[in-house]
Amino acid sequence: MNQARAGAARIAGLEVYVPPARLGTEQLEQQLAASSPAFRVPVGLIGRLTGIRTRSVMASTEQASDLAAVAAAKLLADHGLQPADVDLLLFASASQDMVEPATGHMVAAKLGLACPVMDVKNACNSLLNGLEVADALIGTGRYRRVLLVSGESPSRAVRWSVPDQETFAAAFPGYTMSDAGCALLLEPADPEDDGGSRLLGLGFSAKSSHWAVGTLATGGSVAPRDPEATYFNMDGEKLKDAFLDLGRGILDETLGGLGLTWQDFAVVCVHQVSAPYRDIFSRGAGVPQEKLVKTVEDFGNMASVSLALQLKLAQDLGRCGPGDLVALVGLAGGVSLGIAVVRL
Repeated sequence: MNQARAGAARIAGLEVYVPPARLGTEQLEQQLAASSPAFRVPVGLIGRLTGIRTRSVMASTEQASDLAAVAAAKLLADHGLQPADVDLLLFASASQDMVEPATGHMVAAKLGLACPVMDVKNACNSLLNGLEVADALIGTGRYRRVLLVSGESPSRAVRWSVPDQETFAAAFPGYTMSDAGCALLLEPADPEDDGGSRLLGLGFSAKSSHWAVGTLATGGSVAPRDPEATYFNMDGEKLKDAFLDLGRGILDETLGGLGLTWQDFAVVCVHQVSAPYRDIFSRGAGVPQEKLVKTVEDFGNMASVSLALQLKLAQDLGRCGPGDLVALVGLAGGVSLGIAVVRL
């Protein structure tokens, strides 16, 4: 567990791209049943257990890098920035186009950037850790303007042919997933303005002994060519137990170090894998329900894009704006927990 620290950067811009194609839960169950003649898919079960009504699905011609590039192109255009104005691109995502090269290169090429790039990967906390990396590099003075992007394409890892109950249970998390892209623009905060826009604090913790609870094993040295490794494999109950073992300590420490409580925030964005687990986690962490931005019901689990989506929706709906405090709380397989406290 690390110590919370003040940041050096501010979020100067945010954009999210949600592919237009939608897949409703009823339609998903029908497609699953049609592809699984040997297994009876329980009608309505996915919706009852997750609360998810619909999710977004990328086009067959799109890649994870495309989702990030669409969001980034709009962000740069809205801020009147040219490719030469970006000093560093970070691609922070659980998804990737391929094992090598870094997906950041594909995004940069599509945007016409000539700056350095790198990938940051930590499952659904990838974007939050990317925020940490960008802030640290801006703090050293090495880069001034960092484009932090994510492209999540989990629909490519959903198992449609299910032979039995055990396989269905292990593949179940895949039926919550949704495709999306996002982009954040990070710039130095004004050191003379204590009340200005900036990252006020960051805190992270991990309990890596639980890494095997949820995996997508394809593409690495463990299962380089096994077709079975191309699907999500997760034990939902063990994952909940893993997060209980990890505890909420880093959240309490970060808020305590800043002299804040959840009531001080305009909104609290919490990574959402399902509606029931979001509510269980928020109650356990002490987050008031009215502070949440509830998205999983209509957007599904967007992995690392989830927090960006919630913040963008909250801004668009007028729930937060310049000068407000917002919290970004991330949970990820592995397992890890993180928080960023931001003044907009």
